[in-house]
Amino acid sequence: MRIARRTVVLTAAVALVFGAGPTVGDVGACGTTATDLDESVFASEKKGLDCRRCHDCAISTSRCMSACDPRQPSDFFLPTTCHPLAHDGDVCLHALESASCSDYAGYEDDLAPTTPSECDFCLLVPDGGTE
Repeated sequence: MRIARRTVVLTAAVALVFGAGPTVGDVGACGTTATDLDESVFASEKKGLDCRRCHDCAISTSRCMSACDPRQPSDFFLPTTCHPLAHDGDVCLHALESASCSDYAGYEDDLAPTTPSECDFCLLVPDGGTE
């Protein structure tokens, strides 16, 4: 009986030592503090990327023309209840950069544009819905 008690105490001590720390992602990534996405900086970077990809992929939609017109504002916006991190923006831009031309044509479609899941920062809840 004495050995079983010692085993239980030792197991509890090991569990406490290894289970007490923060979980991955609690403090950001790689020891950095998580920062909010700067909407204006992201919108500007995305507009430039959209223009370049539209040109590279020979996409000539109105959305592409707007992305390439420096007088037009970016079409990117965040709902007031949405607070993505800067890392989320980086992941989105990387996904857009890596997308095939056929996928990008869908993103820039004038009638029914699609969005890569990496750029779907905040799912909008329909009126009357619950989060």
